[in-house]
Amino acid sequence: MPGFSDKSVLVLGGSRGIGAAIVRRFAADGARVSFTYAGSAEASASLASETGTQAILTDSADRDALIATVAGRGPIDVLVVNAGTAVLGDPLTLDPDAIDRMIDVNVRAPYHAAVEAARRMPDGGRIIVIGSVNGDRMPFAGGAAYALTKAAVQGMVRGLARDFGHRGITVNAVQPGPTHSDMNPEDGPMADAMRGFMAIKRHIRAEEVAELTAYLAGPQAAMITGSFQTIDGGFGA
Repeated sequence: MPGFSDKSVLVLGGSRGIGAAIVRRFAADGARVSFTYAGSAEASASLASETGTQAILTDSADRDALIATVAGRGPIDVLVVNAGTAVLGDPLTLDPDAIDRMIDVNVRAPYHAAVEAARRMPDGGRIIVIGSVNGDRMPFAGGAAYALTKAAVQGMVRGLARDFGHRGITVNAVQPGPTHSDMNPEDGPMADAMRGFMAIKRHIRAEEVAELTAYLAGPQAAMITGSFQTIDGGFGA
């Protein structure tokens, strides 16, 4: 893997799980990394101290605050949008405000962050959104609104890849399947059901998602754009 020692990297949603693994991956390769957090101040401070990175309090549902944070980082070489939320359950009883907030975080935030980053991004920059295999497949009830947001990311990635392609800026989505995290532990109540759909019957590690993200950020991925790189252990096979 090439180093990122000359690169400025911003990870939106970097305090825990996949986001923290991505922060560690780029920091270990010498990048100047900043990451945002919304509700994990202690974890964010610990991660920033551990990795020599900068933690920035930003709610991705607040469009103006998000745009200000992205703009404030100056020319970003790599933007990784990992911030996301999941609201699952019977659509007849789910709180409409919770659904709208999920759309704000999972759809509107990636779009506005990507556009703002591209204003100052050097030619050849990278925009990577952490989506979900549920953008392709929703095999259980209760996930309609969540799947909607992840499918919307796919359309955004396709469109922005064309909008920014003349500058050599690539736009891609990484689509994990069941990944071990606080929200989706490998020993959680839905773990067996999720692994039942998988060809490789274990949860994905956050570090594996981070490695794929770093690959897409490197020079070897210069011609990969408008794509959805799925890492799901065969969940959608």
